[in-house]
Amino acid sequence: MRTNITIDDDLMQQAMRLSGLSTKKEVVHSALEEYVQRRTRRDIAELRGKVRFADGYDHKAMRESNRHGVG
Repeated sequence: MRTNITIDDDLMQQAMRLSGLSTKKEVVHSALEEYVQRRTRRDIAELRGKVRFADGYDHKAMRESNRHGVG
């Protein structure tokens, strides 16, 4: 999607310096990806304490079995 927007020059330069990216397009794309990831994690975090797991569910044991290729 092609979009024309006005972005603060100082903010863009700071973002380019911090990210190590060389183009404005890369910076905007990276920033949007990070925004989506953060919002997604926040939505998941809001579920804390609202999900009831089955009796006997052991997430640590599941992690171990997945680490060893079982599961």
